[in-house]
Amino acid sequence: MPRIVINGREIECRSGIRVLQAAIEAGIEVPHYCYHPGLSVVASCRLCLMEQKIPDPKTREMVWSPKLVPSCQTPVKDGMEVRFDTERVRRNQRRVMEHYLLNHPLDCPICDQAGECWLQDYSRRFGAAESRMVDEKIKNPKKDVGPRTLLYQDRCVLCTRCVRFCREIAGTGELCVVSRGNRCEIDAFPGMPLANKLQGNVVDICPVGALLDKDFLFQQRVWLLRSVPSICPGCSTGCAIHIDQNENRVYRLRPRYNPGVNDWWMCDEGRFGWKHIHDARRVTRPVVRRGAAEEPVGWDAIPAILRFRFGEVIREHGGRSVGAQLSPMMACEEAWLLTRFLREIAPEAVLALGPVPAEGGDEHFPVGTPPDQAKFVIRAEKAPNRRGVEMVLRAAGGNVVEPDVLWGKVGRGEMAAVWVVGGYLRPDWPGKELGGLLRKAAFSVVQDIFANELTAAASVVLPACAWAEREGTFVNAGGLIQPFRRAINPPDGARSDGQYLFEIAGCSGLYDGRRVREMMARDMPDCATIHVPPPAPKFAH
Repeated sequence: MPRIVINGREIECRSGIRVLQAAIEAGIEVPHYCYHPGLSVVASCRLCLMEQKIPDPKTREMVWSPKLVPSCQTPVKDGMEVRFDTERVRRNQRRVMEHYLLNHPLDCPICDQAGECWLQDYSRRFGAAESRMVDEKIKNPKKDVGPRTLLYQDRCVLCTRCVRFCREIAGTGELCVVSRGNRCEIDAFPGMPLANKLQGNVVDICPVGALLDKDFLFQQRVWLLRSVPSICPGCSTGCAIHIDQNENRVYRLRPRYNPGVNDWWMCDEGRFGWKHIHDARRVTRPVVRRGAAEEPVGWDAIPAILRFRFGEVIREHGGRSVGAQLSPMMACEEAWLLTRFLREIAPEAVLALGPVPAEGGDEHFPVGTPPDQAKFVIRAEKAPNRRGVEMVLRAAGGNVVEPDVLWGKVGRGEMAAVWVVGGYLRPDWPGKELGGLLRKAAFSVVQDIFANELTAAASVVLPACAWAEREGTFVNAGGLIQPFRRAINPPDGARSDGQYLFEIAGCSGLYDGRRVREMMARDMPDCATIHVPPPAPKFAH
């Protein structure tokens, strides 16, 4: 690994990276706008200029270069020496920051980016205390560049990150720089609104308040939000994300750096697919049916009721009359606790994995890129944990069948007790047929997030929680076991799936994903290998 000297300090850095990235990874703050490690280098913002030692053309001695050079464009080389802590560099930073603020509206109090804005941060740290601008500022109109995104052009610093993202990652190229010189501005090509399936990322990578998400606009101040690391449940890619919430309400999702999985990006399907969390139609309390009457019960009574009723069925009909359909929406820990309970009371119980929703085929980006060269993939498989639940079912062994086989047994009256786990976002996922079949069972438990044909037919209904209200692990399409944490509490009356399954399985205390994984590892050693993305470099946004 090459060693370079920055500000008189020797650091070891990765081969092939730029000096700016090496400085960032060493914890040295260097202001920059146009540079992003996931995009091409254009060196247009001129904030990251540095001094570099070069050979004197006459004496060949190493001297400081007469001109400043962009650190984002300069690759590291073993033995090179650079510095950012000189008056020449600081003077350049002040002048560049003054240029960016010449026509800026200075509307920080009403700007959604306030609190996350590099223009604010860099103005304070690297800019001048006062502006010399006395002329009237040029005002640019706000632009509606797409169905989900607004462009406030007068805040733009023309870093072109958004333009490069649309060309190099999305491959759709809707955004461009129009005009020249001091008339340059970002715009969408005529007849090409910003509507690609990754477009939300341009808001994430905009370093100022120029590109704004219509969904989040004026909803919350960012300093009030609490960010929790999680995994997107939208498909089997398993993008690492941040859930931003305040007062037990989710306001937005953002991608989290996860090299080799989603890198810095996420799709709009996952970004905006969380609204069901706060849907008023959700099932929020356990219900026990006795005949035609519905009887709400307390959570403390649920384990005893279920063990008693399943015990009755097993004594009368035998263990082979018990069946369960697990869901690919469950966490690995939840699936393991449920199979542990069922295998304990009925070792011959019939287990199956429920339907795995899929839409079309995998979508590779940039658009038109061969799969082996894709920089981002939206999977056709719209379930986050099919592989994880399959792993649990393999470890459980015994009678594991396809869902059609299980429901065939239910229809023929061979299943006296059935447990069905849903968690799908479409309330109509089971259809009317499964609801009719479930009524043939003497006893049934349905665990779901929305009321449907199955919950209407069930003997016991248990509310399922959204992934943001739970913790556990998902196994993505690449086989990585990725943990996610609870961001908000379940709705009033509900309890997290992991907690009540933990109690039903005969465990005491509070559910903890790590504790359950330790228990799982005795029979499933692979589940001990958790993929945790490395932290993003400290000053890289």
